[in-house]
Amino acid sequence: MAILADTGSISPQHLQMLQDAGHSRGLEILVQRVSKRDEVEDAIEAAKNSGAQAINVLASALLFINRDIILSRTATLRLPAIYQWPDMADAGGLIGYGPNLVQLWRDIVARQLVKLLQGVKPADIPVEQPSKFQLWVNLKVAKDYNLTIPESLLLRADKVIE
Repeated sequence: MAILADTGSISPQHLQMLQDAGHSRGLEILVQRVSKRDEVEDAIEAAKNSGAQAINVLASALLFINRDIILSRTATLRLPAIYQWPDMADAGGLIGYGPNLVQLWRDIVARQLVKLLQGVKPADIPVEQPSKFQLWVNLKVAKDYNLTIPESLLLRADKVIE
């Protein structure tokens, strides 16, 4: 399994924790690091060429902005991918799991913006993290890749795209 990671948004310690977690489950984790747009396509290609059978695209602004490149390249290489934003499954990815971006903006960012506009100092606004995560599965992509998604995963999914 490969991980596509933006070096500007994840620490080496976090990547090591992900690799250790994979190893404890008998998986070899290949980390493909990127720091700019021009590296994304080559990193996905390198993952596939290194023998990765799937890729986990971690959440970052760089990777989200370049989602079209990622979706296109993983589709061309027929490399199953899980994304950290559920919306990616709707855009053509296999699986998306994480906070819904629209909900995140509405529930957290908008509330914090209102506080700022009311004059609250940024340092006085607590950091908030999403509390609701969604699982979206794209069965069209699974069919294209000749993959069978376990029924237990489909039953847990918040949205199944057929």
